[in-house]
Amino acid sequence: MRKTALLLKIFLSVLCFIFFDDQLRAQNDSVEVYLIDSYVTPETPHRFILSFFTSEPVLSGVMIDDKDEFVISKTLTDNHKTEIDITGLTFLKTVVPYFIITEDSAGNKFYSERYEFELPYETEVKGGSDILTLCLFGGVVFGLPSPVYVKMKDDNYFSLTKEIPFIFIRSNGLGYPTGYFSAEYSHIFNAPVKNLLRVGYKHLIGIPGIEYVSPGIGGFTNFSGFNGISSEVSLGLFRFYSAFTFYTRYRFNVKPGDAGSEFHEISVGLFSGFFAIYL
Repeated sequence: MRKTALLLKIFLSVLCFIFFDDQLRAQNDSVEVYLIDSYVTPETPHRFILSFFTSEPVLSGVMIDDKDEFVISKTLTDNHKTEIDITGLTFLKTVVPYFIITEDSAGNKFYSERYEFELPYETEVKGGSDILTLCLFGGVVFGLPSPVYVKMKDDNYFSLTKEIPFIFIRSNGLGYPTGYFSAEYSHIFNAPVKNLLRVGYKHLIGIPGIEYVSPGIGGFTNFSGFNGISSEVSLGLFRFYSAFTFYTRYRFNVKPGDAGSEFHEISVGLFSGFFAIYL
């Protein structure tokens, strides 16, 4: 019962941390972006025209379609303008997302909300084999399960788990969602309880030196009476191919009221918002 009470305290602490982080983030995101122009010229070569003001002098850049990054202002300024030739870029849709990246004099980076521009022409599959390869690679990577080390009492087990984020909450200051809800299936080989279905919420917080730290809470069940709660923390270590982030995670699980049901998990995996549904 003491361990269960401790876990409940951890849950409350995580919830308070998430709430206060939102408040602090709202106060600390001091660089505001005010769009002026954002369109693509109809004549060839097609150029993306972007101009905006910022609330203070900053360096700036833009990330187009979550994969192509361009520098806009190399010196501190509050008036930003650029023309980017997008003729050689490939797009799968005529509505293309982008976000603006700013960096203040202290080296702090900020990411705008996600904007969109519309192409004045129908998209063509240029370099189709490359696009197909990228899509296939993304699908394979997205489908890979995460390896997990599981500690139950005095026994050690190996597990495979697959997490599928299904709802993302937009962010104005990260380049990642503020948080997301996910479902997860775990198979623990040779354990007394082998199969678990989980649902939970993960909160993402940007920190210097790595991509993010992510506290989370959730629940799990095996549909046969083994129902419990969990708290976790993940570290997003580095990003590759612009769409995937390698992370490591620790999770503590318990069935409330059942002494000795506690177990620990340490895992690595890949996070992606590639197939995100944003709110």
